[in-house]
Amino acid sequence: MPTMMRLQRHGKKGMPFYHIVIADGRAPRDGRFIEKIGTYNPIPNPAEIILNFDKALDWLQKGAQPSDTVKSILSFKGVLYKHHLVKGLKKGALTEAEVEVKFQAWLKEKEAKIEAKRSGLAEKSRSEKKAALEAETKIKEAREAELAKKRAAAVEAEVKESQASAEEVTDEVVNAEEEEMLTKEAVAEKVEEKAEAKEEEKVEVKTEAKEEEKKVEAKEEVKEEEKAEAKTEAKEEEKKVEAKEEVKEEEKAEAKEEEKKDEEKAEVKEEEKTLEKEEEKAEKKDEAEAEEKKEEKDADDKKKDKE
Repeated sequence: MPTMMRLQRHGKKGMPFYHIVIADGRAPRDGRFIEKIGTYNPIPNPAEIILNFDKALDWLQKGAQPSDTVKSILSFKGVLYKHHLVKGLKKGALTEAEVEVKFQAWLKEKEAKIEAKRSGLAEKSRSEKKAALEAETKIKEAREAELAKKRAAAVEAEVKESQASAEEVTDEVVNAEEEEMLTKEAVAEKVEEKAEAKEEEKVEVKTEAKEEEKKVEAKEEVKEEEKAEAKTEAKEEEKKVEAKEEVKEEEKAEAKEEEKKDEEKAEVKEEEKTLEKEEEKAEKKDEAEAEEKKEEKDADDKKKDKE
């Protein structure tokens, strides 16, 4: 069995954590290993990967076979791409400077993709939080409206009770007049006092209703301000995303130009190689013809000597 590059599981149940190890293919998954070259934590988003790049590349060049998951990790970190470039360097198709330039361009593009994913996740979490806050505010408003209705109903009930009590008082006063021979002026004064008390209660109810309306208007203004701020933030984020996309397009254009240059260089090298091969073939043909001529001359000379 060849040497394997695979994952070794650690961590609690439901919380996996893996070590990236070099091990004999016959060894068990969590058993003895030759060397540890990194770790892999799949729980966060994006996953956390710590890898010794040079050791991973060295083991790949030695012939270690990665498992499917480790192969995807090596591809994500650029080890497989560097291994491919090193093969081209060994064959003579690329120089060390070209290998480094291509790998750095790939790294920049990969980092841009990872950053875009992180920003998208952050924006998604923000939008979810905003939606949750809006739902909570709606629930609070509904509760406040119900409480306001209940309070208004309670105030109306109190007013009705006060009116009923006032009527009872008037009846009692009238009875008291008849019984105690009270004057009509005393009864009128008491009725006026009750009426004034009722008017004061009505004024208080109206003031409370106005205050509640003002509170509702203030809350609506705050909501409108929050919506305006959210719109401005969304516009700024869109501008940032557009700027990042423009930078990516520029980098892609530069990478394409470099690839074209590399292809042209490779074509020139191939043409040079073909020319060299043709020259070698022509030289070999000339040498073969010269040898044939020498052999013919030697044969003629031998014939002449015999004669």
